[in-house]
Amino acid sequence: MKKVFFVVLVLSAIVLTACGGGSSAPAALDPVPAEYAGAANPLGADAATAGAEVFATNCASCHGEKGYGDGPAGAALDPAPKNLVEVAAQAGDDYLYWRVNTGKEGTAMVAWKGVLTDEQIWQAVAYIRTLK
Repeated sequence: MKKVFFVVLVLSAIVLTACGGGSSAPAALDPVPAEYAGAANPLGADAATAGAEVFATNCASCHGEKGYGDGPAGAALDPAPKNLVEVAAQAGDDYLYWRVNTGKEGTAMVAWKGVLTDEQIWQAVAYIRTLK
């Protein structure tokens, strides 16, 4: 009986490991550089309306209409685009602004600084905050 219990226990551990049965905690975000740390969106809540247009034009192709990382262009990217709903739940405005502004090396996330104005980036941040 002990052998059967041991075998079942070992097989269960293997199955859970193979299925990702470990912690489902989101990955830790990179620390925000000092020059961006503490930055808060200077725009009001109405900026999300303009941000929806900025997002649809520049972000949705990779991140998807609702920000889940499931946009048509994102399907071919490795690593896949982030789920912005999850990122926004973990991150402050400073992190979101920094990432949109400077991009992320080793991914397809490009720097939008110089393409979008600071106001447009903050509008996009305001819109990302509305995603659920």
